[in-house]
Amino acid sequence: MKINTAKFVISNTNINKCPVPIMPEYAFIGRSNVGKSSLINMLTNNSKLAKISTKPGKTQLINHFLINEKWYIVDLPGYGYAKVSKEQRKKWSKFTEKYLIKRENLMCLFVLIDSRIEAQKIDIDFLKKLSENLIPISIIFTKTDKLSKLKLERNIFNYKLKLFDLYEFLPDSFISSAITRKGKPEILNFIDKLNIIFYSRYGRLSTYNKRFKD
Repeated sequence: MKINTAKFVISNTNINKCPVPIMPEYAFIGRSNVGKSSLINMLTNNSKLAKISTKPGKTQLINHFLINEKWYIVDLPGYGYAKVSKEQRKKWSKFTEKYLIKRENLMCLFVLIDSRIEAQKIDIDFLKKLSENLIPISIIFTKTDKLSKLKLERNIFNYKLKLFDLYEFLPDSFISSAITRKGKPEILNFIDKLNIIFYSRYGRLSTYNKRFKD
């Protein structure tokens, strides 16, 4: 798949104000400072699409970006450490959880994991919650350019061992680097296949739009 256009649509904390769900959506989430914005910008060939910051907790809203006029990338607030109040983190968690559970056109949630470190309890707990709510996910291991091939393979292997406690079948996973652009073709091709499934199921936008309104 080639991305020709990528534009910001809306930011909000209310699922009812999200775009009408007539196109497939792919949300991205991860612990603070996992490289989420850099990955989104790499995938879309737009270094300014998602705001990048060295300060954890920069993303505080549900951000929709329209891709090729046919599908959405959704940038969600990170979980875990951020220099904000406990009350603010709870607020982020509440509207993010509502989005993940209720958004009917969410085809996949990409959970970003820092490949440089061992599995963190906060990531495993989050994945467990997703599994319990039957939310479709794929895992993207980020910052893979920062460590050796052997270390990367060992970290990913150990991580997948922990996932067997949560999933009967392991979710799809990708290795990526915003610096080397590694993983870009694989992730976009995966999205393209899911788009085909979405549109083959619901037909053209006009057809699905009519069904939605009915």
